[in-house]
Amino acid sequence: QVQRALLELTVSLETLQEVKGRMLEAMAKGLSRRTQAHATMRMLPTYVCSTPDGTEKGDFLVMELRRRHVRTLWVTLPGDGNQNLQLKEQLFDTPEEIMQGKGEALFDFMAQCLCQFLDSAGLRDPQQRLPLGFVFPFSCRQTRLEQARRRPRLSWMPRLIAWSKGVHCSDVEGRDVVQLLQAAINKQERYHVDVVALMNDTVGTMMSCSMEGVPCEVGLVVDAGTNSCFMAESCHVEMAEETSGRMCVNTEWGYFGDDGALNNVLTPYDQSVDRESRRPGHKRFEKLIGSLYLGEIVRHVLVKLAAEGALFSGAAGSALGTKDALNTQQVLEIIDDETGLAAARSALQALGLAPSEQDCCHVQQLCRAVVTRAAGLCAAGLAAILSHMCQSRELERLKTNVAVDGSMYRGHARFGEILQRITKLLAPECVATLVPASDGGGRGAAVVTAVALRLAARRRDVDQLLAPLRLRPADLQRVQALMRRDMELGLNPDTNAQASIRMLPTYVRNTPDGTERGDFLALDLGGTNFRVLVVHVEQDGVRMASEIYAIPLAIMQGTGEALFDHIIECIMDFQKKQGLMGQVLPLGFTFSFPCQQLGLDKAVLLSWTKGFSASGCVGNDVVQMLREAARRKQHLGLDVVAVVNDTVGTMMSCGYDDPTCEIGLIVGTGTNACYMEEMRNVGTAEGEEGRMCINMEWGAFGENGCLDDIFTDFDRMVDEKTINPGKQRFEKLISGMYLGEIVRYILLALVEKHILFRGKPSPKLLTKDIFQTKFLSTIEIYAHGLPCGRSDGLALRQVRGVLHELELDASFEDSVLVREVCQTVSLRAAQLCAAGLAAVVEKMREGRGLAHLAVTVGVDGTLYKMHPRFSQHLQRTLRDLAPKCSVTFLQSEDGSGKGAALVAAVHCRGAQAQ
Repeated sequence: QVQRALLELTVSLETLQEVKGRMLEAMAKGLSRRTQAHATMRMLPTYVCSTPDGTEKGDFLVMELRRRHVRTLWVTLPGDGNQNLQLKEQLFDTPEEIMQGKGEALFDFMAQCLCQFLDSAGLRDPQQRLPLGFVFPFSCRQTRLEQARRRPRLSWMPRLIAWSKGVHCSDVEGRDVVQLLQAAINKQERYHVDVVALMNDTVGTMMSCSMEGVPCEVGLVVDAGTNSCFMAESCHVEMAEETSGRMCVNTEWGYFGDDGALNNVLTPYDQSVDRESRRPGHKRFEKLIGSLYLGEIVRHVLVKLAAEGALFSGAAGSALGTKDALNTQQVLEIIDDETGLAAARSALQALGLAPSEQDCCHVQQLCRAVVTRAAGLCAAGLAAILSHMCQSRELERLKTNVAVDGSMYRGHARFGEILQRITKLLAPECVATLVPASDGGGRGAAVVTAVALRLAARRRDVDQLLAPLRLRPADLQRVQALMRRDMELGLNPDTNAQASIRMLPTYVRNTPDGTERGDFLALDLGGTNFRVLVVHVEQDGVRMASEIYAIPLAIMQGTGEALFDHIIECIMDFQKKQGLMGQVLPLGFTFSFPCQQLGLDKAVLLSWTKGFSASGCVGNDVVQMLREAARRKQHLGLDVVAVVNDTVGTMMSCGYDDPTCEIGLIVGTGTNACYMEEMRNVGTAEGEEGRMCINMEWGAFGENGCLDDIFTDFDRMVDEKTINPGKQRFEKLISGMYLGEIVRYILLALVEKHILFRGKPSPKLLTKDIFQTKFLSTIEIYAHGLPCGRSDGLALRQVRGVLHELELDASFEDSVLVREVCQTVSLRAAQLCAAGLAAVVEKMREGRGLAHLAVTVGVDGTLYKMHPRFSQHLQRTLRDLAPKCSVTFLQSEDGSGKGAALVAAVHCRGAQAQ
């Protein structure tokens, strides 16, 4: 019979794996908004969003409500890692009538205890505002609220779900317990105390061990009851409104199994204990683990075995049949290797029994079985938490500390050994170090309070610093209006000089209609390499062949004749390779340097950029120089019919696939836009009929000072270090060449304020242009729009990877903040780009007298194409700013090559029609 009982109390490793799996399912159910109402594990958000970093400093009050006492503490954190904190405390006995009376009386009593404690503490300045952390060891549901008061406690509302542990005060369940305590303290009119944080002892346990080194991200209490908490990815906590970073979740795992998930583990002895409890059928997991119940489980086993004659010669005695006759402390003493048998004899004799030596041995075995089972089940729960953390963060291996407290862990070393060993077997992908906690209800609560205030202060500082970059709808509408005004000024020859955007006529009068046919050459010159292409425009689409040619530095910086001679030689080489010698093909020339265009095939170079300085070119027609070089090289098969920039080429390239494409947009290293304007509005070119493509050169928008209030200090610092200070102002807010540098200056400001990297920048971060714009895409690529698991876990590893390249040792909080900075800068860029586009589409709509405009934008550029959120932000903002326009975006394929050929093709189509 004894062996049978031992076997019933033994849980195999396979069964513990099943328990772990069921707990993972219960956790997922509790985290989901859809299923949380029916979950046994409530997975309650605590709104504790960070563990300590050791810098917490100051004086903090703590009030801990216990079953029979109110504990008050004054804790001073030195900010040196919080290892040498100072603590004063006082314990007040709570009358039973208070614990069973009205809620108002309970909170008034706590407030009076606090005032007495502060009286005895000798507070020098009664006007000093003191932050208080409230340890409330009962289940609460916390709801996030907006900070609406002058001194908000924190933006949440904790409502009591239900009393437990023998406490029941009326008129409290469903109410905000922090508000009740704050009201009671204010009623005393003695001291200025702000209740800023609420927690249970489990959260305090985790925070008390989170001081330095490897963070402690799991809290575990195995006492009279049991509970756990852990730092979850916020995006998984659907009952909270946070979507970034991490948040501590109070699992309330004592209720696990209330739905029958533990039925294959429960024994008849457990069923008997449950029936005799205050709430049968509730907290089944806790009744297998908590010290309140283990003595009772052993007692029921002994009663049954005695009745069967297997123990005590069949004489159980009346005392053994009495509830709570054997407590868990006695069980823990009995399982001791050295003194356990003597403890067993003593405990049994105290119950009026006359145990034999064998009886004492059997009782010791049974006690060990009950405690081992409790430790194994606790390990299954801990393994479920660790595996969930590892999976949700998409880690191959998780390393963390687990803070453990409670009489079961402290009172018996074997419990901790079993817990550690079985956890390792059940979660081999996790390395968890069990750390004995010290005073989670006092020290831990003070740390929680300090962290809450640190994060609140940090949030205020960050919001203040980033506020100028966060544009309101009114700001964007004003940018839209300013862009519209400058467009009008730029199109009028009388006011053109006042405009910051040039609004240059391109002499492109039509977009493709799909009837274009033939073979065309294209030349793409915009940097140290250039391309020559042949483009075959056929009924079933466009085919291309191309070759890249280098331009030696000596030619880039030599004479204009040498440069254009080199270009013609490369064109001739390409035509020979393609078998095109002897053919005269129309050529479209993409020339991506500042030009004043005087005709479709006439463009005067205004200035060189990008390292070019060939003499004899500025002020001359680049098409004419190309033709003269062809004559010098006796290449008669050259017919240059159009010169365009890459923005116009992008519009034309997309226009071939979508005839409604009448806007071109580049958002890459630089930015520009073009669009089809009504000829009657183009005062800088002759003609009234039809339309013409206008090259806006909108990167220069704001050079007249109209965007000065949009420019932040960070933008000004970036501008001052460029080769053209005061120029291309709009481009410096939007384009990829500058966004990384804006982020770098913001990060340096945050470091200076000791908000980032503990105030210690790396030498690399001080280097100009070291924070590349591609880092923004890397950092944000998984931040939004993907299933949660892939969001924060992977995205924040991307952040840390980038920061590691910059020799920065970033904490989790640092990574979250760096990502926020990147998101703020890229969002502003997209919104400003949208404001510019809104001015364009609204001008087109009004110019055509339409109630509603449907148009397509051909778009190119690495920032638009590679950044994971830029296009979404741009399109959403554009919808808001131009609600009467339906705008479709079409990504261009080779606008500078294919687009130039299509400009030539459209010109030839028009010439043939004439």
